[in-house]
Amino acid sequence: MQEVKLNVPNISCGHCTMTIENAGSALTGVESISADVDTKEVDVVFDENTVSLDDIKKTLAEAGYPAR
Repeated sequence: MQEVKLNVPNISCGHCTMTIENAGSALTGVESISADVDTKEVDVVFDENTVSLDDIKKTLAEAGYPAR
């Protein structure tokens, strides 16, 4: 398992966190995902043999929340 912290500057409310968490959780290989409005960060734990960080970032961007 790999753990990363992504900067997602346009998180602004609870709906944003829910959208991010739902989109990320739908990916096979994502063990957990948690978005924080205050820090504008998303913590992701995932199996790098199943899903890539690029796939996760692409999914978040498609949901409207591009990560850095």
